[in-house]
Amino acid sequence: MQEATTHFATEDGQKYLTQLCKHFAHKVDVEQEGPRAELRFSCGTGYLHATSEGLSIRARSPDDANLADTKSVIESHLLRFAFREEPDPLAWQPAG
Repeated sequence: MQEATTHFATEDGQKYLTQLCKHFAHKVDVEQEGPRAELRFSCGTGYLHATSEGLSIRARSPDDANLADTKSVIESHLLRFAFREEPDPLAWQPAG
């Protein structure tokens, strides 16, 4: 399995976590419990954790190509929802 992590600094981490979960729940399996969520895409799984400092994200997929897709779908939606913050692209790091 391949994994990558990133952090989106914001005061609205919980808001974005909830918004992502509601959006993706129409298309994929989503589990949300408080400040944590799991998004199960066909290409991989996203693990979200909201804190007062922002939204931490871990993407996990079986290979590099699927990991790139998983990261892309999460990032594109988050940046679209957070447009008022004029966010930069996320800085993903290999997990480990």
